[in-house]
Amino acid sequence: MPELAEVEYYRKRWNPGLQQTVEKVHVNPRARIFRDTSAIGIQRKLKGTQFVNSFAHGKRMMFQFSCGHWLGLHLGMTGKLHTAPQEDYKREKHDHLVLDLEDTRLIFTDPRMFGKLSLDITGDETPPAWWQELPPQTTDSEFTKKYFETFLRRFPKTPLKTLLLDQRGFPGIGNWMADEICWQLKIAPDTRSGEIPDSRLPDIWKIIRKVSRDAIRVIGTDWKKPPNSWLFNHRWKNGGHCPNCNDPLYRADLRGRTTCWCPGCQS
Repeated sequence: MPELAEVEYYRKRWNPGLQQTVEKVHVNPRARIFRDTSAIGIQRKLKGTQFVNSFAHGKRMMFQFSCGHWLGLHLGMTGKLHTAPQEDYKREKHDHLVLDLEDTRLIFTDPRMFGKLSLDITGDETPPAWWQELPPQTTDSEFTKKYFETFLRRFPKTPLKTLLLDQRGFPGIGNWMADEICWQLKIAPDTRSGEIPDSRLPDIWKIIRKVSRDAIRVIGTDWKKPPNSWLFNHRWKNGGHCPNCNDPLYRADLRGRTTCWCPGCQS
């Protein structure tokens, strides 16, 4: 599932359409991405509006259109955003939402349809309440040491890796980022948060913010491959080796999620 860096990358894919008017909207009303909203409603209400701005928060995106129209979007497992030229475009099977603008097309493609769309109309430049109520992102100034420590201590029996996946406290962090954070900290992913001494909490806070910023810089900008000094490039298949000590990496299930770590470095 796309994490905060991938979401930031896909958010930017629609930016070529900024300040353009929506001339036509194509929807697949049977697609599951419209399970919480009306496909026909989106089709009717977005037509004639202007694409004003785009935002990302964790694993979610918000696209602002004129007259207070706000299109919320979650990519799910396989969702992607891209554009296509007006000329010679043929709608593909999994293109469930296509916005025809003046000079380009904005497309949401999702083969497995775990993604989701919503449309809120506030009538002004105020985003919908649910967006305003989202918790601080790990890169936000509001994600303070105190905020982090308070959240962590609420779940003393939860493994650190599992807790990092909790979107209530760490929006946007997914499986690979949580593994990367634990590896850079040299903390075993199954370490219960209550077993982590207070002296390590500032380090954890710093690494969470560092990995988040680095991921956005490397992946979220133009989908560059992270350096081999990251765990990222070595964690995906059995047989990988730790980029720090070259010991074999281990892969196992931790509360339903495949987890990769180095037993030598993360003892």
